[in-house]
Amino acid sequence: MPAAVQPASQNLKSSVALTFDHWKHLVAESFVPLAARTGDVDGFRGQLRSRVLDRMSVVEVTATSHEVHRTPALIAQASERYFKLNLQLEGTGLLIQDNREALLRPGDLAIYDTNRPYTLAFEEEARMMVVMFPCDALSLPTDYVGQLAAVRMAGSTGLSGIVGQFIRQLSENLDVLSGPSGSRLAANALDLVSTLLHAEMDIAPDRMKPQALLAVSVREYIEANLSDPQLSPASIAAAHFISTRHLHNVFHESGTTVATWIRSQRLDGARRELRDPLHAGKPVGAVAARWGFLDAAHFSRTFRDAFGVSPSDWRRGA
Repeated sequence: MPAAVQPASQNLKSSVALTFDHWKHLVAESFVPLAARTGDVDGFRGQLRSRVLDRMSVVEVTATSHEVHRTPALIAQASERYFKLNLQLEGTGLLIQDNREALLRPGDLAIYDTNRPYTLAFEEEARMMVVMFPCDALSLPTDYVGQLAAVRMAGSTGLSGIVGQFIRQLSENLDVLSGPSGSRLAANALDLVSTLLHAEMDIAPDRMKPQALLAVSVREYIEANLSDPQLSPASIAAAHFISTRHLHNVFHESGTTVATWIRSQRLDGARRELRDPLHAGKPVGAVAARWGFLDAAHFSRTFRDAFGVSPSDWRRGA
């Protein structure tokens, strides 16, 4: 299910590490707990600028030489799984995950999974933009995205260059990103990331297993038909000429169910639309119906259970 809304964290935060131990605390607070070390504890300098946009954290990291490790012990303590997308802005960084290494130079992008061990190493001072979001914020299957972990996506040309430039612009305007506009830009950013990952896998489709291809096709079908209140496992299976049992197995492999996925996508769509200035005059009930919720009371209860606030309070920014 979507994570609870945390309005208080929407404010821009800027933090300077007073010591390396303080840096460890700041990193854990902004991302996930990491084991960190540096060869120059006394001379270490680090700074974070961050903002939460809906379910997405955008963090600018500037630091001198150090490395961080996401260890199995730290992963075992995790309650939620995230993807992190790095955009290298200055200096170089080395990302290691799943026996792959990506040397990131300015402009390069790479994605990785907080639920699997990884290492990030910086031999000299570096600056990067990190976008962190729950795995279920993308329409792509988690295992599908995992095939691209620690794969360098060159930022000089092509689609990765366009996405990188968009994220760079986010980093340069963190102070003004808030409210409905910020939420809309967050949704746009995640759409761009999904498009980029699709394109990267299309370059080498043989790397995708048939089950992963089916999972992507099913999710795209669900997204295109979320407004249909009759959308169901049976109708989805029929559209893909598979049994409902096979369909359930596809989602089981991703750690979720068909019904849970449909509900979360509908709730996320309704939540974005309620904050969208282009739909400010549309009644809450009309927004709910557009995303397949025909019973307004049921929608209100489901929305509150998922996000901790009512649809009306969420729209007002309460």
